[in-house]
Amino acid sequence: MTNSATTPRRRVLVVGLGISGIATALRLHRLGWEPVIIERAAGRRRGGYAVALFGTGIASAARLGVLDAVGNRLGPPVQTFEIDRSGRRRKGMGLPDLPSGPRLVLRGDVENALYSALPADVEIRFATSPVAIAQDERGVDVTTSNSATGATASERFDLVVGADGLRSTVRRLVFGPHERFMHPMNYMIGACVLSRPVLGHPTSDGFVMAEAGRSAWVFPFVNHNPTVLFSYRVDDVAAQFRRPAVDSVRAAFGPEPAGPVLSQLFDDYAAADERLFDSVEQVRMARWHEGRVVLLGDAAWCLTLYSGMGASTGMAGAELLGNMLEKHPGDLQRALSEWEAKLRPFTASLQQTATTMRQLFTPSGELPRLLRATIIRLSNSPVAPLIKRLLRPGGLTELDIVAA
Repeated sequence: MTNSATTPRRRVLVVGLGISGIATALRLHRLGWEPVIIERAAGRRRGGYAVALFGTGIASAARLGVLDAVGNRLGPPVQTFEIDRSGRRRKGMGLPDLPSGPRLVLRGDVENALYSALPADVEIRFATSPVAIAQDERGVDVTTSNSATGATASERFDLVVGADGLRSTVRRLVFGPHERFMHPMNYMIGACVLSRPVLGHPTSDGFVMAEAGRSAWVFPFVNHNPTVLFSYRVDDVAAQFRRPAVDSVRAAFGPEPAGPVLSQLFDDYAAADERLFDSVEQVRMARWHEGRVVLLGDAAWCLTLYSGMGASTGMAGAELLGNMLEKHPGDLQRALSEWEAKLRPFTASLQQTATTMRQLFTPSGELPRLLRATIIRLSNSPVAPLIKRLLRPGGLTELDIVAA
């Protein structure tokens, strides 16, 4: 769908060049909007950590025309083992074992596929962030600053989409301080791509070392080095940022000897060119849009990685936003209200799921660890189909949220 020659082309500022932001720009460009994307980083990110795409994400990627480019790094040889520090292992349960047929990819696979699909006339400005947002009934005035040059500029847009992540600048400028909306889960995460397979094992082997209050996950791929995810429970989140990330991760798994596998994971994490280290927080808001400004993805509803649905809902939310704008082309407020009403129950259920699933990722204590171990054993027993279905992120209704 494109606008007629007599209709002015509407401009949308998309803040954030991640999955949600690129998907939004792609979808709205197809409606005839003129997207401008700004990104505070100086350039695009590279490979990134493991991302699972379940039904919602797969369906949205297909409708956006990027599913083939996203690909799938899972294959028949991939299997997951539960291990301890000495290296002893037993059959575990990983993403390939779930009944919903997820795809396991790198975050960069999704971003690259969406980025490659962007038309050449979509303007992208790096090292640029909003510093002021003012709006009226007819438009939004946005002042931006370039961190490389120090230059500022003001422009007017018909719509502003804040897809700038957990600590969203758009959210802070329009809705209020982060503390009002960010709810800590008292967990930390660290992740990177490993520089080599785990010693003595093929790249298609995945591992989970789950201990009381901490875990290390190695996600396997076909024809690519694995990624590692460290997850651990903390009482003082701020203290974790007062020292290098690798030191905080090592301390979380001490003082016991690390053993051969964990030692290698620590070394690779320390040497990685690009790594993730952050606290785990959910964003909970009573409203995702205010006038002509709307939040999307982690900026609006951060599900945390424990939900397994962050990338999927980022694409689905962007697609649904385009669907509602297409359905109500002359009524922006109705489009935004219907978009939020349709999406909110789904994301709320996933946030609740994440609080339960975090015990599967990282048991908070000894009793949850024992319960987790029981679930894993049952997943390799005759009742396995039932257990795996109960653990499927998104449930049975996940394909319904983008219906017109």
